[in-house]
Amino acid sequence: MNKKETMYFVYPAYFLSEDGEVIVSFPDLELVIEGDSYEEAFLFAKNYLKEFLKYALKNEYEIPMPTLYSELIKDGSNAMLVDAYVFPAEIK
Repeated sequence: MNKKETMYFVYPAYFLSEDGEVIVSFPDLELVIEGDSYEEAFLFAKNYLKEFLKYALKNEYEIPMPTLYSELIKDGSNAMLVDAYVFPAEIK
């Protein structure tokens, strides 16, 4: 991965409303985030995804390929795509 260019990532995430909170999970990355609403959970998920990716890139961890969105929604799950840009200056 070229760390001198802006990188764009898109990962599918499940959104589940439970007990007044929205839980977001990224199955490929084993990350779980929650918020008080879908909007808040989505914003938290975008931020957390970016921070996770920055950390992984800085430490040269392998970042798994995302599962195809079409594979996740086969069972009718409430999945969305979440994206993040990582800029070169953020991983120095």
